[in-house]
Amino acid sequence: MKSAREFWKGCLSLWAGMRVTLREFFKPPVTEQYPYEAPVIPPRFRGHIELVRDPKTGEAICFACKACEKACPSDCIVVEGEKKPGAKRKSVTVFKLDFTKCSLCGSCIEACKSGAIRFSKDYNLAGFTKEDFIMDLFKRLEEEARQQAANEHAVSPAVPPPAETAGTVKTPDVVVVEVEGQGR
Repeated sequence: MKSAREFWKGCLSLWAGMRVTLREFFKPPVTEQYPYEAPVIPPRFRGHIELVRDPKTGEAICFACKACEKACPSDCIVVEGEKKPGAKRKSVTVFKLDFTKCSLCGSCIEACKSGAIRFSKDYNLAGFTKEDFIMDLFKRLEEEARQQAANEHAVSPAVPPPAETAGTVKTPDVVVVEVEGQGR
């Protein structure tokens, strides 16, 4: 009698485990083939912080008030700024982030009243030395602006291509000849 009870108890336990296995078996896979497929990044993903650019001027919104530097519990932000001649307020000249110390807590973003910093969507940070993770975010922002300007100029050429003259004969660059019975 005892062995029959244990037998049915074992069958019930087996059925419970198999039910979980079968339920998971028919769900779509969640594995991402990372290097070959870009991962789906959730909207609230917290990458390292980055400076925000003013859409009108293209310059950093940050005016070096150092509120983020004071609010950072990890002491990983260094901000320097100077007032340019004729400007109403200071502008940032150096904005360094030591990502080796950053805990991604968001205190710096909450402390910034001008909305000049935000979390980036950069998920692929890799480096060989500690210095690879000490970033000057202001220089990075300037480089992005230069690249964007270069891309805009590359898309719309300033000089149109030269027109054909009457004496010029246009020849094809490549001639492909197929021989019957042979494939390419």
